Amino acid sequence: MKIVLDRPRCEGHGLCEEAAPQLMHLDDQGELVLDIETVGDDLEPAKAAVRVCPVAALRLV
Repeated sequence: MKIVLDRPRCEGHGLCEEAAPQLMHLDDQGELVLDIETVGDDLEPAKAAVRVCPVAALRLV
């Protein structure tokens, strides 16, 4: 599975980063950076990141 970011929708709240720091981080400008786009066998952090995003900027495909 892949995690997909809708960049225009992202507001940089950082809740996803807290839920899945191994997959993503906010850069110095507050922009979300996906460190890993293809999610391995452990889907739980990716699902948590998608779930906590208050503007639904992340999805799993």
